Amino acid sequence: MAKVAFIGLGNMGSGMAANLAKAGHEVRAFDLSEAALAKAEAAGCLRVASAAEAATDADAVVTMLPAGKHVEDVYENSIFGAAPKTAILIDCSTIDVATARKVIADAEAAGYQMVDAPVSGGIAAAEAGTLTFMCGGTESAFAAAKPFLEIMGKAVIHAGGAGAGQAAKICNNMLLGASMVATCETFALAQKLGLDPATFYAISSQASGQCWSMTSYCPVPGVGPETPADRDYEGGFATALMLKDLKLAMEAAQSVDAYTPMGAEAEVLYERFANLGGAGKDFSAIIKMIDDSWPKPRNA
Repeated sequence: MAKVAFIGLGNMGSGMAANLAKAGHEVRAFDLSEAALAKAEAAGCLRVASAAEAATDADAVVTMLPAGKHVEDVYENSIFGAAPKTAILIDCSTIDVATARKVIADAEAAGYQMVDAPVSGGIAAAEAGTLTFMCGGTESAFAAAKPFLEIMGKAVIHAGGAGAGQAAKICNNMLLGASMVATCETFALAQKLGLDPATFYAISSQASGQCWSMTSYCPVPGVGPETPADRDYEGGFATALMLKDLKLAMEAAQSVDAYTPMGAEAEVLYERFANLGGAGKDFSAIIKMIDDSWPKPRNA
């Protein structure tokens, strides 16, 4: 089996690294958190003292880091030169498109193959190995990364050249953020009009209003499949992360002069909800700001 360096063992990375270890790979894991390292070790990974040590002699390097500045720093200062040139470099972080393209260009200049491969699916999918990976890079780099990504995901899709994975991710999450707001305000309105939420769900989930935010991730407790709404909006995909992705989408839109009014409004609403104390709750908890559970401005 392969030697895999895994750098970044947060809520998503820990489950991903565990699945690689479960598949029989030698996973050398690094994170700044002692608790994260202990969890990775318990899942069958080998803890190491640095990102450079993890990358040494690796067949693949996987990173799952908070932001573009962290990705650039780790690759430029720890991975390039430490990893063998035969290693495939896979960044699964969600970062800005420009940084993703720069890091891949620097990797190629240094003699490496690399892909940007952000994920969709959340913590539960990371643990279950059912993530969706959106990949940017050359055909050969994608082919080298795919066997590792398939262990961690149910779908591995080549979106195009360098940065295309990040572009797909932020566009997808902009759509998700905006559709969740619309779903929340629709349920709030339906209840105020006297409709039972479960009845409205039964109707709309089979009518033209059907969408993923309703049928797979309903923001109303006790309606549809089990979701974070049934756990007081704990777990799932945090509002702070949705806000991060919406900000990345708005930065990208500005860079190409794209008009995204719904995405812009979703960013404003999620920032307001985060500032009201909802940053750590699942993003579907924004229904609390819409249905009178949290302070909010009224319709003009």
